Amino acid sequence: MILQRHSLIAVTVTAWQELMHLRADLAEIPLVAEWSLHGRPVIVRRRTPCDAEGVLPVALPLPPSWGKRRLAFTIASFVGVSQRPAVALTDAGQNAPESWHPTIQDLLKMGAKLGVAPHVYGALLWQHLTGLSYLSMSSDVDLLWRPPDQRTADLLAEELFQLDAYAPVRIDGELEFPDGAGVNWREWHAAQRGNMGEVLVKTMDSVEIRPTASLFDTFARCS
Repeated sequence: MILQRHSLIAVTVTAWQELMHLRADLAEIPLVAEWSLHGRPVIVRRRTPCDAEGVLPVALPLPPSWGKRRLAFTIASFVGVSQRPAVALTDAGQNAPESWHPTIQDLLKMGAKLGVAPHVYGALLWQHLTGLSYLSMSSDVDLLWRPPDQRTADLLAEELFQLDAYAPVRIDGELEFPDGAGVNWREWHAAQRGNMGEVLVKTMDSVEIRPTASLFDTFARCS
């Protein structure tokens, strides 16, 4: 199992119950205690200095009605866990507010034209997966894109910039690379416009500055 930020992890009921025994503070929250009973996943998060070596760092964001807390915890054993596929915008979009639908169609057309299908995370993802109310009037649409080369990344960032200017919902998200590193598309666009050769990159272990060209070297090594 390859750990990357935003990866979805399914946890068996038995493994979840074992985790609840270790985290009495979470077990006292009914929604959390029963999370795996409904087949709901957790999501991989960035490691922190407090995480022990070899554990699986995950998070579970609660909906606004439960305080909109983001619960972070670790799973010590990989027994009872499995990776779930990313959720495409074409699937999750049906759970979006009706006012978003024209923008979602534009995003899907953009992805088809550039050969980069968007996947979702954030509130739209969790509403789609759980059936609980995560979306509000102030929610963004958070998307992951995996461009195959720098030219596609540049075109994608520019088109997102143009669409975001008039969309009724803020378009947020990252360009994602094979090693799990991610760059906010706005950061990429700003670097492109400013002819800067470096961007802020988020990885499983850190936040760092990297040359843009090095991110596509990763594609060459992994292909």
